[in-house]
Amino acid sequence: MDLTRQKIHTKPLTDDLRGEFLGSRGVNAKLIWDLMRPDTDCFGPDNVLIFGAGTLTGTNAPCSGRTTVTCKGAETNLYLKGSMGGHWGAELKFAGYDHLVFLGVSQKPVCLWIDNERVEIRDATNLWGKNVEETDKVLKEELGDEDIKIACIGPAGENLVRFAMIMSCVHHAAGRGGAGAVMGSKRLKAIAVRGEGDIRVKEPERFGLVVGAVREALAADNTAKSMYVYGTSGGLAFTNSLGRLPCYNFRLGQLENVYPITGQCLVEQRYLKRRIGCFGCTISCHRYSMVESGPYSGTGCGGPEYESFASLGADTGVIDTQAVIKANQLCNDFGLDTISTGSVIAWAMECFEKGVIAKTDTRGLELNFGSAEALLTMVPLIARRADSIGNLLAEGVKRAAEKLGKDSRKWAICNSKGLEQSMVETRCSKGYALAFAVNPRGPDHLHACPWAERGSSTEAIALVEKLTGNRKCASPYLTEYRPEIVRWHEDCYAVTDSLGFCMIASLTSYSINPKNMAKMFSFATGHPMDDSEIMLAGRRILTLEKCFNVREGADRKLDDLPWRLMNEPAPTGPGKGLVNSKEELDKMLDKYYLLHGWDQRSGTPTRETLGMLGLKDVADELRKLGKLPAH
Repeated sequence: MDLTRQKIHTKPLTDDLRGEFLGSRGVNAKLIWDLMRPDTDCFGPDNVLIFGAGTLTGTNAPCSGRTTVTCKGAETNLYLKGSMGGHWGAELKFAGYDHLVFLGVSQKPVCLWIDNERVEIRDATNLWGKNVEETDKVLKEELGDEDIKIACIGPAGENLVRFAMIMSCVHHAAGRGGAGAVMGSKRLKAIAVRGEGDIRVKEPERFGLVVGAVREALAADNTAKSMYVYGTSGGLAFTNSLGRLPCYNFRLGQLENVYPITGQCLVEQRYLKRRIGCFGCTISCHRYSMVESGPYSGTGCGGPEYESFASLGADTGVIDTQAVIKANQLCNDFGLDTISTGSVIAWAMECFEKGVIAKTDTRGLELNFGSAEALLTMVPLIARRADSIGNLLAEGVKRAAEKLGKDSRKWAICNSKGLEQSMVETRCSKGYALAFAVNPRGPDHLHACPWAERGSSTEAIALVEKLTGNRKCASPYLTEYRPEIVRWHEDCYAVTDSLGFCMIASLTSYSINPKNMAKMFSFATGHPMDDSEIMLAGRRILTLEKCFNVREGADRKLDDLPWRLMNEPAPTGPGKGLVNSKEELDKMLDKYYLLHGWDQRSGTPTRETLGMLGLKDVADELRKLGKLPAH
């Protein structure tokens, strides 16, 4: 879609492209590499925004309803891939499309309407300024179909808030890094899809046998069962008991009373109204919660998930179930990433506490930790870029700290790339520390997620033993063999995303694994591939993503962690006193780059590695730009 010229073109997806890059995330990475020039402004017309439904999305493969969104991110000005669930991706596949590529910038607000084979760009001036729920409602009324699936942005995306997200089917999000702001910069308000076709696999009988076996494995898996009962926020209390729950802007690791912000509380106090599954899901970890009494009565939202409870609740000190549900609802409706929103508010609260931000900057608002009023006042201000404080925080903590100065970068919980860190205490989880440091989009759990290092299940311990030769390496406090563990999870995650699977099924429960993913891919597409070949394709994908950042000027210096976590020891729990020191991280990085076949000095893939992965054209371009290692 050329939004500048209002032109629509269609092109078939070749077997060769799918064979090399699998689909969704992988094909997105190849397209954006080919279509985007270096040094493109993330808000400029040359940024490319791509939606890619998983290769198996829309089939009966369980937990395969994911869609990858790729662009140059608004927070980091580097590579960004996000993933969203719901039913939008399957609807896109039913309409006959795998990927949508948006180029240019529209002069006025528009939406894309895909009605099976008919595709049109429509005026969306009447939708501009509307929140997510209202946009969804009005668009369905205009198009006369309650069953169409809509992905859209809220006011945060329109106002170019750096961490604005794209919402799918109202309650699902491509949340991190600012894809919603990129969509807003293109004046693309929404994408509505109606698909009535079907999806046929090449070998339905063999495909069905593998799918059946995977369904049985998921049904028997204890992790999947727990996710159904309590959702991702069911693990908050256990994480707190270990002193690994980020609290008060990562200054503490434990709360005295964590119960109000747990999945157990949602169930037992009857805030949980229904469990929601994405397309093809057999787990249904997603929540719909509602407040039925008190000042927030009538508030309902998708979630809160672990990250939302931890960021909007524990990190800001607001240990109030109803207030966090309200904050979560506001973020979803405005289109704000909950992790970054909680993080920037927690940073501002610490600035206020230290006197770096004064009451004159907040129009008299007491920006104190634990204040529900402060939390709920700040969310709309950020989304609308209202007042100086809302405009400051809408830039994210890295830019805000650079503007404010006064050592505030030391408590800005982001790394040098600029993304606010997910709510994982990496000082006590060394595999996650490495995974967060090398993630192309910043310190975040949705690129590798080395869950196995925690040894929380027999399957996790078995995997660690397979990767390291020693089951005792299933401990988050160790640094040994973290590169091997992270590398495997990275490759597997790239495959998971590209096929459209949910990471809970493949990287938390391990019921969906490289062997059965390779079989499902082979029987669905007719492109034969075994587990080693599909993992090599995963490695090809993440290496290309790395090269995108190298082309933008990123090097080893950006593979770090927030200043606080690299300089201040963990305050509580079994990991008390641990820190993500530079020496410790450098040692893991050396081994990690070596395992990848990347130059240890710069962290850049070598010509030999790129050639082995079939990325010779990438090596040639980096060489011309002077960004390929000399040796």
